[in-house]
Amino acid sequence: MASPEGIEALCSDMEVNHTDVRVLMLAWKMKAEKQGYFTLEEWQRGLKSLRADNVNKLKKALPELEKEVKRPSNFMDFYSYAFRYCLTEEKQKSVDIESVCELLDLVLGSQCRAQVDYFIEYLKVQTDYKVINMDQWMGFFRFCNEISFPDFNNYDPKLAWPLILDNFVDWMKEKQA
Repeated sequence: MASPEGIEALCSDMEVNHTDVRVLMLAWKMKAEKQGYFTLEEWQRGLKSLRADNVNKLKKALPELEKEVKRPSNFMDFYSYAFRYCLTEEKQKSVDIESVCELLDLVLGSQCRAQVDYFIEYLKVQTDYKVINMDQWMGFFRFCNEISFPDFNNYDPKLAWPLILDNFVDWMKEKQA
C-alpha cells in the first residue's frame, strides 16, 4: 500500500505538487477509497487503465487523464468522487467548510471561477453552516450548470435547491443591491 509519504514521493518523481488536482484525478482513476493511500489493487487498476508501467509514462498520461475527467460524461462522477474522497472517518457524511472551500477551488474553480469564488466568500462569512453534505455539494454543481450567473434570472427558490444555495443567492443579491 502506498502511504501519504509514498504518494508525495511519486508526485515528486512526476514533478507534480501533491496538492495538484491531477493527483485527485489519478486517485479517481484508481478508484482509491482512502485519502492519501493507494492499495496495490487500486495502483494496478489505475496504471493499467492509463497504459503506464513506469513513472515517466504515468507523467505523460496526465494530460490525457485531465481531458478524460473534463468530459461532461465523467466530470460529475469526478466531482462527487472528490467529495467522497474527503470523507476520511467511518460514517462521516459531511466535510468542514474550510476543506470544502479548498476542494471547490481545486475541482470546480477552473470551470466556474466566478461562482466558486463568490460561493467560497459566502461560505467563509456565513455562520449557519460548519459543514457541507453531499446533497449541498452536488446541488452547487447543478447550480453552476443551470443557473444564470450573476443575475440569477432563472433561479426559483421554490424548486428543490439546498437551503444553503437559497441563502447564497439572497446574500449575492444583497451584495449587488
